[in-house]
Amino acid sequence: MAEHHFHLKAHWPGLRNDIGNIEADQLKTKISIPKEMDGPGIGTNPDEMLLGAAATCYIITLAAMMERSQIEKDGLTMESEAIVDVTNGVFTYKKIIHRPEIVLKQNASDRDRQVAQKLAEKAEKSCMISRAIQGNVEIQLEVTIKTS
Repeated sequence: MAEHHFHLKAHWPGLRNDIGNIEADQLKTKISIPKEMDGPGIGTNPDEMLLGAAATCYIITLAAMMERSQIEKDGLTMESEAIVDVTNGVFTYKKIIHRPEIVLKQNASDRDRQVAQKLAEKAEKSCMISRAIQGNVEIQLEVTIKTS
């Protein structure tokens, strides 16, 4: 069994509405509470970072699956949205909506389109971040498949 270890250092100098920073191998940024939650809105925040982790894991997983299945594409982009519910002062990360747009080659067959759709759905279930938050955060897909 192989294990991969990732490390992050965090520094938080003050109270709730201060500005801290985080640093990992390829990540270095300021962090604070977002403006939507009455914070300073400087740098990133846990809500964006969880959305970013889920989105990047999903799109990389989908690209790898398409490559292994030899589905040629001209483009793969995605927009993702997170919904955080605040009820009685309790913040709950409710849902992530991924909206991938797969642009297949102009000569793509109907089978290629069907396989791309299946892979888009399978990638969400296969991504390690999706699996990690499963049962806590709903993940919804709105897949668009086009040809160039």
